[in-house]
Amino acid sequence: MIPVMEFRQFSEQQPAFRVLKPWWDVFADYLSVIMLMIGVFGCTLQVMQDKIICLPQRMSPPSENSSDMEVKSLSHLQPNISAVPREMTGRKNDLDLQQYSFINQMCYERALHWYAKYFPYLVLIHTLVFMVCSNFWFKFPGSSSKIEHFISMLGKCFDSPWTTRALSEVSGENTEEKDDKKSGPSRSNITMSPGEGSFEKTQSLRSIPEKIVVAEKPSASVLDKKEGEQAKALFEKVKKFRLHVEEGDILYVMYVRQTMFKVFKFLLIIAYNSFLVNAVQNKVDCNVEIQEMTGYKHFLCNHTMAHLFSKLSYCYLCLVVVYGLTSLYTSYWLFYCSLKEYSFEYVRQETGISDIPDVKNDFAFMLHLIDQYDPLYSKRFAVFLSEVSENKLKQLNLNHEWTAEKLRQRLQTNANNRLELQLFMLPGLPDTVFELTELESLKLEIINNVTIPASLSQLEHLQELSLYQCSLKLHTAATSFLKENLKVLRVKFDDHRELPNWMFGLRNLEELYLTGSLIPDASKNTVFESLREMKCLKMLSLKTNLTKIPQSIVDVSSHLQRLYLHNDGTKLVMLNNLKKMSNLIELELVRCDLERIPHAIFSLTNLQEIDLKENNLHSIEEIISFQHLRKLTCLKLWYNGIMYIPEHIKKLGSLERLYFSHNKIEILPSHLFLCNKLRYLDLSNNDIRFIPPEIGVLQSLQYFSVTCNKLENLPDELFFCKKLKTLKLGRNSLSILSPKISYLALLTYLDLKGNHFEHLPQELGCCRALKRSGLIVEETLFETLPSDVRDQMKAE
Repeated sequence: MIPVMEFRQFSEQQPAFRVLKPWWDVFADYLSVIMLMIGVFGCTLQVMQDKIICLPQRMSPPSENSSDMEVKSLSHLQPNISAVPREMTGRKNDLDLQQYSFINQMCYERALHWYAKYFPYLVLIHTLVFMVCSNFWFKFPGSSSKIEHFISMLGKCFDSPWTTRALSEVSGENTEEKDDKKSGPSRSNITMSPGEGSFEKTQSLRSIPEKIVVAEKPSASVLDKKEGEQAKALFEKVKKFRLHVEEGDILYVMYVRQTMFKVFKFLLIIAYNSFLVNAVQNKVDCNVEIQEMTGYKHFLCNHTMAHLFSKLSYCYLCLVVVYGLTSLYTSYWLFYCSLKEYSFEYVRQETGISDIPDVKNDFAFMLHLIDQYDPLYSKRFAVFLSEVSENKLKQLNLNHEWTAEKLRQRLQTNANNRLELQLFMLPGLPDTVFELTELESLKLEIINNVTIPASLSQLEHLQELSLYQCSLKLHTAATSFLKENLKVLRVKFDDHRELPNWMFGLRNLEELYLTGSLIPDASKNTVFESLREMKCLKMLSLKTNLTKIPQSIVDVSSHLQRLYLHNDGTKLVMLNNLKKMSNLIELELVRCDLERIPHAIFSLTNLQEIDLKENNLHSIEEIISFQHLRKLTCLKLWYNGIMYIPEHIKKLGSLERLYFSHNKIEILPSHLFLCNKLRYLDLSNNDIRFIPPEIGVLQSLQYFSVTCNKLENLPDELFFCKKLKTLKLGRNSLSILSPKISYLALLTYLDLKGNHFEHLPQELGCCRALKRSGLIVEETLFETLPSDVRDQMKAE
């Protein structure tokens, strides 16, 4: 007999796949096994036993009267013979065993109905088709890969310690929420910036982020680093798998098709079996033309397994009916329920995690199937779809990775002489940051979903905050702390809608740096409207694309002292409102595409420093008007296309620093050196060929640079500027360095590289402050100095 276990491969799947089998599929599998046993049992009987037994029939049988007379005559002759038993003999037909076998075979093939012959094989084939159809989607490459990945992730999510922790903490939070509701409504403690999405006003969602960042329940089990990394990897896998599976519905379509195929096959089996089941008879009349071989034409046959096959066929029909009803119920479930959409509403209500998203297509269909197995699977799986849960896990991992000791090692002193911590491209903000009570400046770059909790108030010395492309949320207590303590704020953004609203409520803010794209038309810009509330603002830096200065900036001019506009090449027009900013001390108009020096600047009598870098200036005849700016000490006209310096420059007697580098100046007017207060003069990267001897008038000069020009010699008067500390003469055509270099006793930096010197004067040894690190020259040229001079320079 054929073992049923041989057919397991048609229906047996990986044990983990059972979670995708609802009760009707399991029930149908058991029905298939029973039907398979019926088919195997029938096939075995067909093979091992005789199928049919036939006897010949005579067309004119002998009369019964003659037989009776013979019996009576014999009894008369032998009256006592009745007491002796006689042997019973059958009808003589003169057929041997081979002829009987031949007759049986012929009648089986010709006379027996095909249904009676092939019934067990039909049962076996139909059952195998049912079993293959029920499990085909587990084998098909396009669907089996998705199922295997899903089952693998489902098991890991179910067993993950993070799932248990997240659900246990949420259940504890829900208990607290009920207590809060009894005592009174609570208000939101999170302040969000626009462009970060609306913050749902549900108690559960408000409480979760706050607990994620601020307080960690001591009763919760602590995840080690390995478990945290595994859970983090699971979040990424679930996210990518969801994006992939939600694109199509192949699993749903295949399940629907195989169900409809089973319904169609059920109807087909019932239809023809109901009609043919009565064709299984015990008695079979057989008429075959084999009279020449056997002497008989008509036979009466007995189908030996007809009675058993008849019972098996009725039993099989009953099982098929039950199987068909199960398939019909499956069809009803498929088309009545919306299986291509799955809502986690009950999970959100039960757990309080309100940000779990609903899913669709194949992802939704598999979750519906899992609910038929055990709804607990989808509940635990939902934890890995929640951004709140993911952010909390990231926070725990961050705290493991970035300890307070590790953060202290990253502390540095910034340009403002403040102790600064810089964090770049982290998945969040470690809670351990708020343990660095000595921190004065916090710089965050490209960090998304940053939540600053109330513990920010522990940083008592924090005065400076830099946010470069960061999305930020603030606890109300943190907002209050920043309003009182923050002095400097730097924000870099891609879109003006990313600017946080709380920024304009920092009433004690003194310096504000904004870098990003704004609406060019200032009249439509609402970003600066709230600047009027910043009563302590003294410095404003804008690196953006404005076409004119907003009126709101003019309105804060009463206390604004420094204004920096870096316009990224966008032409800045209508500068007349600059006249109202009379308290400005420093003004930068960088890359504003200015062709002339704006006349409005000449009204700013308190200006001490002007920077017009990287504009389109070619002529600066208006420079004469700078004589009205009595306090002007620094003028930066670098990186332009200025061809010459007008003689009116001599009237700027208060100038101490002058920048003319990266222009197209060829001639230096002698009147330039009448600005005898100059301490810093940068003329590098021009086309200057000659330095007037009047340069010796600049007795206060400490920095002089003519790098990258066309100088062939230097006036001796240059070395009368005895306060020079930095002298840059590199990349010119100089061939001789005057021995009078010895007059520059305070010289600490000398650049001679890129000239035509053959040797250096030994008088360089008189420049006692000049060391080897401050002498920029080719090594071979340095070797031309006397050894004692070289040793002096190399000595620390």
